[in-house]
Amino acid sequence: MPRAKISAIGCYVPPRVLTNFDLEKMVATNNEWILERTGISERHIAAPEVATSDMAVEAAKIALANAGVEATALDSIIVCTVTPDMMFPSTACLVQHKLQANGVWGFDLIAACCSFLYGLTTAAQMVASGAQRRILVVGADTMSRIIDYTDRATCILFGDGAGAFLVETSDDDAGMIDFKCEVDGSGGEFLNMPAGGSRLPASIETVEKRMHYVHQEGQQVFKFAVRRMHEVCRDLLARNNVGANDIAVLIPHQANRRIITACADRLGIDCDKVIVNIDRFGNTTSATLPLATRDAIEAGKIKKGDLVLFAAVGAGYTVGATLWKWAY
Repeated sequence: MPRAKISAIGCYVPPRVLTNFDLEKMVATNNEWILERTGISERHIAAPEVATSDMAVEAAKIALANAGVEATALDSIIVCTVTPDMMFPSTACLVQHKLQANGVWGFDLIAACCSFLYGLTTAAQMVASGAQRRILVVGADTMSRIIDYTDRATCILFGDGAGAFLVETSDDDAGMIDFKCEVDGSGGEFLNMPAGGSRLPASIETVEKRMHYVHQEGQQVFKFAVRRMHEVCRDLLARNNVGANDIAVLIPHQANRRIITACADRLGIDCDKVIVNIDRFGNTTSATLPLATRDAIEAGKIKKGDLVLFAAVGAGYTVGATLWKWAY
């Protein structure tokens, strides 16, 4: 079977920056505490009139332009998000329409902070099967809309942004080598947005109890993230007879610097091979992997033929890793 390669990327973040010093004026926290616990200095926040589909389209346009591909040449658009513009229609429908990608299929994929990794894996399998030739995978989240800025445990973590990968049929051995993804629903109670779905639809009570915001038990999530992100990466590398020294870069989900460092240390991957940009963007949920990939490319840390390891963990619990041979 042919492999699926990543042929282009595009990213977008809104211009407004929210620093730790800004947060000091909003909630009982301080710059030193945030940096020590998370590694975050600032995050980007979308303007009130900007929704997830708007950022997704901006990232998509950049990816398509970088590839020299028209939107109508796509077979599918997969939008990975936990903050859709609305419950329905899907954000993929909105993005398809705004891109004027006539005749293109699409759908949303929701897997919390693993959304983009799962969407990328899904696209690669669709391309490798021969069913599709060219798929745009977009990760976009406007997390600021579901964050309680009176809750210092969560409001310091998240930012807004979008990123897109163009996934195409590879004409050589470059592309996705393997993946390992899992879910563990027993962790659902530790990181969620309680209301807004069919179990607790919006009501005066759910709004008054602030149940339409992200709720997190940080210690539980931290322990799972450190353990399982390391384990899936370890198992994936072992299954493919790949050692830590063979990896050119580890591109992890940017949830917390301490999680990233712990995972890399346990894998034995040198810190200079680990891409970290959480200090500038915070946790953008579905956009972290493409944003970090863009930064790795711009820093000259990825070249054609390199082995690239993506890893993520998120609410659900969700966890996964994918191994790629870089195509350009």
